[in-house]
Amino acid sequence: MATKNDDGKMSARGREILEGVGAVVSSAHLAKSAIPAMSEIEFALTMANHAFHRWMVRCMAAAGAPGLSPLDVLIAHLVHHRERPKTLSDICLVLNIEDTHVVSYAIKKLKAQELVTTGRTGKEKTVEITPKGADVCERYGEIREALLIRTVEQLGYDGEDLSRMAALLRTISGSYDQAARAAAAM
Repeated sequence: MATKNDDGKMSARGREILEGVGAVVSSAHLAKSAIPAMSEIEFALTMANHAFHRWMVRCMAAAGAPGLSPLDVLIAHLVHHRERPKTLSDICLVLNIEDTHVVSYAIKKLKAQELVTTGRTGKEKTVEITPKGADVCERYGEIREALLIRTVEQLGYDGEDLSRMAALLRTISGSYDQAARAAAAM
């Protein structure tokens, strides 16, 4: 296992071990490109995505709302954000979802569990968190703090580094969106 010095940097032995491992990818044929590290990023995103989805579903179940999908959980938290109603188009825009039907179905599931209510502002459908939904979201936050955030703190990750990584991922997501539009036009 790679080790770190007291200053948090990789030790010489750790670098030596990793040099023999090579890139960690799931598709070697995709790593044969102008930027092989993109294949590493894609594999890491895949692993992180699945782990994050598993976490959200299990944490939400522990918070008192079992049977929800990862998208349902994201929408519940987004609707609870700043405690004001959200429109269907706002939810799709923020979560970068093109298919409004997918979001509408998730809202129906959340409504069935009495976590959200729906209404209208003009012709636009609105969604608002219920007191029960707010309680579940708050409980989720407490469980997240106890099980996830404390672990990340103990690993010594710097908040500024995490923010830079988040900004990089948002930037890369824009590249994927642009490439998706180009591929759709082929």
